[in-house]
Amino acid sequence: MSQPAVQKFSFKLLQRVFSFARPYKKKFIFSVCLAIVLAILAPLRPYLIQVSVNKGIGDGEAGFLISGVAGFLIEITIIQIGMLLLESVARFNFTFISASLGQNVVRDLRNKTYRKILGLQLRQFDRTPIGTLTTRTINDIESINDIFSDGFIPIVADLLSIFSVLAYMFWVDWKLTLICLIPFPFLILATYFFKESVNRSFNRVRNAVAALNTFVQEHISGMPVVQAFSAEQREHNNFKRINREHRDANIRAIFAYSVFFPIVELISAVSIGLLVWWAGIASVGNQANGMYAPGIITAFILCLNQLFRPLRVLADKFNVMQMGMIASERVFRVLDNNDVSVDKGKDCSPIIGEVEFEHVNFSYLSGHSILHDVSFKLEAGKTLAIVGSTGSGKTTIISLLNRLYPVSEGKITIDKKPIEDFSLDYLRSKIGVVLQDVFLFSGSVKENLTLRNDSISDEAVKTAAKLVGLHDFIMQLPGGYNYQIRERGVTLSVGQRQLLSFARALLFNPAILILDEATSSVDHESELLIQHAIDHLISGRTSIVIAHRLSTIRKADTILVLSKGKVIEMGNHESLLAANGVYANLFHMQFATRV
Repeated sequence: MSQPAVQKFSFKLLQRVFSFARPYKKKFIFSVCLAIVLAILAPLRPYLIQVSVNKGIGDGEAGFLISGVAGFLIEITIIQIGMLLLESVARFNFTFISASLGQNVVRDLRNKTYRKILGLQLRQFDRTPIGTLTTRTINDIESINDIFSDGFIPIVADLLSIFSVLAYMFWVDWKLTLICLIPFPFLILATYFFKESVNRSFNRVRNAVAALNTFVQEHISGMPVVQAFSAEQREHNNFKRINREHRDANIRAIFAYSVFFPIVELISAVSIGLLVWWAGIASVGNQANGMYAPGIITAFILCLNQLFRPLRVLADKFNVMQMGMIASERVFRVLDNNDVSVDKGKDCSPIIGEVEFEHVNFSYLSGHSILHDVSFKLEAGKTLAIVGSTGSGKTTIISLLNRLYPVSEGKITIDKKPIEDFSLDYLRSKIGVVLQDVFLFSGSVKENLTLRNDSISDEAVKTAAKLVGLHDFIMQLPGGYNYQIRERGVTLSVGQRQLLSFARALLFNPAILILDEATSSVDHESELLIQHAIDHLISGRTSIVIAHRLSTIRKADTILVLSKGKVIEMGNHESLLAANGVYANLFHMQFATRV
């Protein structure tokens, strides 16, 4: 894995993260107020201990309400217990509110990110691994929560507590405080190296997590291919390599922690040693005025513990926040992606179905054209069949019609209106698509047919299923239309999945129907079941058919022959056969044996 660059802290990026907390500013302000309260309470405990030891045990001072030294100690103990309870309540609320603030931001940010992903141009998914987008939406956004729960706000609270304790120590005795702080430059130096080391390690960990997600996503989805070619061992070796890089990155971070924490404990012990050494020398030379009473020494030892405890984790919190910042930068990169489906169209007028391509050119990548000057006109209610070898641009044509990709050059019109004038949602709702590679979601049969559109009635669902001869099969399933389909429909045969996809297209009653190799995966018996439905459906409806099935192609009003993205022949079945050109050769080579 390449050496990741360490990103510098960006206040502008942090400001953008906190912009998502604006709807919850009351929680943010309350958490800051609680941080101030905790900072004020921090030195009170050492102070009360100092008073207890000096006045109660040393001077024998009597209590206010209870007589005697014992009364004084009981009263001050009650005060300490009350203060501890107050501090516990404040800390609970501070922790809970900070974490809940982060979770609210994560929810909003994740919703916005996923909404952005839904609107990206399809070419973005061609270029970006699915595992990477999964990591951005799940892992990276979860890391942003750490900015609130373990990052910025807790860091502010710890710093306020440190300053409060230091102020108390300087107020009690500035010389003794300076003596105790002599080892602190070494602590600051150690903290800096620890922060940088862990930051680099965590960055490697995040990259390794993204690589693992991408690898697992791709290979589980492609498991039939892996097993069919006996590539299990090779892919397992690749996975072990990526997993080893993830482990090594974590071990580097563990090593930094293993070195840093003992150093902090050592510096803490040195500070306490200096405290005792200086106080002992000073007390011997100033016995008359009792310069360093036992209470002061005890209070300073408690103060040092209160200083080193947050300092021990402060560097770690900085790293956690930095990792949240790195994650946020990656998420914002998705949010700032301007390659989205721009829907400027407002037209929602009824679509009759006349389709026309005028000198259309298209390329997925610059300099690699897929379609070259494609022009044709399909009258409303007619059927167009598109044939050609693999890679000739057949599927690209229907992708452009459905506005899955923007046209590079030329114009596509429906009913003599540019497709960009139509509302995108409306346009796609009027174009039904049945693809060769059927994708089914986890959920019931009904949910896969309606795509969770509650406006579609159960009766309409059953009618569509009956038209393709699927109703009887569905009713034989456990639960009928409520039968739960597993991910990608693995519990159904290829033909059954194809029939479900066909019924789904029927259900939305489109003005324009597109069949992209829709019957290529259906066996002969299943084809007979849906052929009547196809004839009924395309009758009087604009249809574009990409198919190798002779029965469908022969009935088409127009057949378009593509070769390397160019229209080389166009006409009906009889005229193209009579021309004895490319279509005639394809017909004799691929279809003659089926006549």
